[in-house]
Amino acid sequence: MLKPEILDPQGQAVQRALPRLGFEGVSDVRQGKRFELEVDGPVDDSALARIHELAESFLANTVIEDFTVKVEDVKAEAGK
Repeated sequence: MLKPEILDPQGQAVQRALPRLGFEGVSDVRQGKRFELEVDGPVDDSALARIHELAESFLANTVIEDFTVKVEDVKAEAGK
């Protein structure tokens, strides 16, 4: 996601369009990007540290973006 102090014209355009589309009550919109990684084997502390390093050094532009690493169990999600 773009850091809060970085101008987000795409998010602003979406926010301005929402009332015209019948969506009221949204006070802010920020656009971002998402990467989904499938990892072989368990995501232990070592694997999580490597994924965090990958995100920080390669996937995110940390000058203007913040990032979050989240682990989801695909098998558990598929069963819902």
